[in-house]
Amino acid sequence: MCLALPARVVEVISPEKARVALSGIRREISLALVDDVLPGDYVIVHAGYALSKLDPAEAEKTLAIFRWS
Repeated sequence: MCLALPARVVEVISPEKARVALSGIRREISLALVDDVLPGDYVIVHAGYALSKLDPAEAEKTLAIFRWS
């Protein structure tokens, strides 16, 4: 089974790299598959790659489910 998680972008390092935060952990990811990512955006992350941007309200709902579980 694969799991992709929503994460908030805290820093765009270059057009190809960003730093995201998820549950207090910061990690560098690739932006090779997604365009126009800015700090504060939410992205779906799988295997170190941002797969797509995500609506902030949807991201917060999903993260709330993970926190509640």
